[in-house]
Amino acid sequence: MTAPTTAVPAKTGSAQQDTLAIRTLRLLAADAVEAASSGHPGLPMGMAPAAWVLWSRTLRFDPAEPDWPDRDRFVLSAGHGSALLYGLLHLCGFDLPLDELRRFRQIDSRTPGHPEHGLTPGVEMTTGPLGQGIATAVGMALAERLLAATYNDEDGTVVDHRTFVLASDGDLMEGISHEAASLAGHLGLGRLIVLYDDNEITIDGRTDIACSDDTDTRFAAYGWHVATVEDGNDTEAIHAAVQAAVAEPDRPSLIRIRTTIGYGAPDVEGTPAAHGAPLGADQLARAKQRLGGDPDQSFHVPAPLIGVRDRLVAAGRRRRQDWEARHAAWGTRNPSAASQWRRTMSGSLPDGLTDAVPTFEPGTRMATRSAFGAVLRATSAVMPELVGGSADLAASTKTGTSDTTDVTREDHRGRRLHFGVREHAMAAACNGIALHGGLRPYGATFAVFSDYARPAIRLSALMGQPVIHVFTHDSIAVGEDGPTHQPVEQLTALRLIPDLAVLRPADANETAAAWEVALNRTDGPTALFLTRQDLPVLDAAPRGAVGQDGAWTVHDSATRPDVVLIATGSEVALAIEAAARLAADPDPLAARVVSMPWREQFLRQPGHRHDRLLPPGVPRVAIEAGVREGWDRIVGDAGAVLALDRFGLSAPGPEVQQRLGLTEDAVVAAARAVVAARAAARTADPTPSPTTTGVAHA
Repeated sequence: MTAPTTAVPAKTGSAQQDTLAIRTLRLLAADAVEAASSGHPGLPMGMAPAAWVLWSRTLRFDPAEPDWPDRDRFVLSAGHGSALLYGLLHLCGFDLPLDELRRFRQIDSRTPGHPEHGLTPGVEMTTGPLGQGIATAVGMALAERLLAATYNDEDGTVVDHRTFVLASDGDLMEGISHEAASLAGHLGLGRLIVLYDDNEITIDGRTDIACSDDTDTRFAAYGWHVATVEDGNDTEAIHAAVQAAVAEPDRPSLIRIRTTIGYGAPDVEGTPAAHGAPLGADQLARAKQRLGGDPDQSFHVPAPLIGVRDRLVAAGRRRRQDWEARHAAWGTRNPSAASQWRRTMSGSLPDGLTDAVPTFEPGTRMATRSAFGAVLRATSAVMPELVGGSADLAASTKTGTSDTTDVTREDHRGRRLHFGVREHAMAAACNGIALHGGLRPYGATFAVFSDYARPAIRLSALMGQPVIHVFTHDSIAVGEDGPTHQPVEQLTALRLIPDLAVLRPADANETAAAWEVALNRTDGPTALFLTRQDLPVLDAAPRGAVGQDGAWTVHDSATRPDVVLIATGSEVALAIEAAARLAADPDPLAARVVSMPWREQFLRQPGHRHDRLLPPGVPRVAIEAGVREGWDRIVGDAGAVLALDRFGLSAPGPEVQQRLGLTEDAVVAAARAVVAARAAARTADPTPSPTTTGVAHA
């Protein structure tokens, strides 16, 4: 195989042009913040030299095709410094006119307060929550290595790029950075390069009031290459450090750059006052004068930089066209791999996927986590782009049942990842893998630990990335491990995240359907909640019932029902048992059981589809082993909810369920109570119920 490309473009322009570009970046950021009366001028003014050196001399990009697959990725983990990134994109020829910088932080602009993926060309991910960028970049760098191991052949490389990060003190203080840096060092992600803005200032004051880490030693201990640039204005030292990092094959790199926050602003540079507020008209004018600009000009881009931009654009076009030629030649040599490349890069699913998804025999028993393992194994055989693993719980989450091999530092050809006990970094790395393209990531842990991953899950929903989160041990039925390991509020908490699909399947066949839903979602993440305990396998739901309606009738009476029992997950079997008992009682009631694995999808359906499953005027009982929030909207004022208003207990699962009231007796009693209450209400007010009442008015 041809050695990976490490050569970088020659320096663009003269030292004088570099000085001009750096000053322009500093003042564009300060002008943008001033115009918005909001923002963070300090980081852009301090890190402009490092950012310009990286973008003008090393970073591989093409503004005309900002998403070409083999571009370098640049992640502004310190997203509060967005004005610097917008200035870079403008000076480097991306479709970001100067007018957009003038509209910084204004509604409908392409220059929001923190960078947003999909809104601004050249922005690789949404950043702002500190630590997320560096951790997500680990996933991007990992994806590059996985794809290189898959597609590069002996005659050439088609995957050959790097991931660069600009990180702040805050990024490195956040706990997720420790998880992610440890994982990156363990996996030998040598194409991950972090430029650390070491300005020793946070909002509250100097960093030493809260943190005295030896950052260099910390990252070296993680297995990183570490370099230091003592003067953040020394462009040649910065370039040399970047080049040394580029040449480092097997270790990620941290370049610590000592900068002065708010550099050039006479009264506030080097102080917390420069961090997150406009400089003010007088201070800004004096900064412009001090830096050699014109105090009377705003948003000024000197004419010589137009020529620099044109050269950068031309160089980027040549690099992209050279890659396209190499890729075309590679595709001729490897037609099957090229076909797979086109499909996976487009996000399309393979032919035959539906046929590969197994069905399970009704009447048998199986935990939904075990069903997931079987479905994962079957679909991995036809979806080589599936990549993922667990947070040190492969045997428990059944992610270890795939026939794929492990990804290791020495061998990136596998598809099974061992994330270690790092739930937060796992979720963020999965975001990075999804953002990179060409792979479909999943990560698994216990449901109660979804709290550790929540910030990254929220970010995947915000960015619309098709990450799959698998959460097992989903209820108090976990049993003996006790309330610390028994999720109560987690299911509802995740349902509150917009654009996150949360499914809790009732059995093995619903689990297979839920996995298909997750694979078919290309515009957002999916969370699956799965049981540890065995459940009865039911008949498979009608095609599309889970993914389209979010609910279906799993058990029905021969006549119009007297009551509808609505449940998710393991409580569906409980509802079916209660329905059978109600029918067999001396004073029988006809009960319909509705399984609602995807509650929010059901709520999105039009009213007539609700009425088909939940007939108007028929009282309802909802049963779920979690907090009750959200179910009152389903059952209405006349319904009942059997849920939990407390944490669990340490005891065998069936005993915990018995003690906390999730029993057949409780369901039967609730059903009879709502039917009796409905009858009493009708006696008091015989006015007929309306034909259509909607989910909120049973």
